[in-house]
Amino acid sequence: MNTAVPCYYHLDVEVSSERVGQVNRILAAHLRLWDLETLVEPVCRSAELLLKAIDEHATDKATSIEMWWNGQHLITAVGENDCDLRPDQDLRSCLERIAATSDGWGCCATDTGSKVIWFSQRARAGERMPLVPVAPAPSLREVRQIPREVPADILPGPASGVLEAAR
Repeated sequence: MNTAVPCYYHLDVEVSSERVGQVNRILAAHLRLWDLETLVEPVCRSAELLLKAIDEHATDKATSIEMWWNGQHLITAVGENDCDLRPDQDLRSCLERIAATSDGWGCCATDTGSKVIWFSQRARAGERMPLVPVAPAPSLREVRQIPREVPADILPGPASGVLEAAR
């Protein structure tokens, strides 16, 4: 049985409109390195939404991005340092889209007044296994005949001593 190795990645970036595409490529490369090709699109799309919103609304553009992979879930967190940026007003439409495309999400404040917005994606199998097992295909090319009843004269008769003792 294959077991997943936990992975972690951290990136500090000064957000600008030019850097959003670079960050997406970096995150996508790490997800592919971790064999999480199916999560590239939703994770990069959500991170792009957050980075564009921070670029548009925040005065402090310093941002930290972290990804944790535990073998079942990928958690991506984007932390920003702007104390005046309000998730309920400035980031509302961005957070609504992230909530619609992720398995879980949240926002929390730190001691310094900055905010961390995180979202999680559950890894899904590419192919669905059938619920009912398929009957195995025969491996023999020749079909063996089932023996018919053996004629009675070939069958050994009961031992005469055993029958006499039973009587």
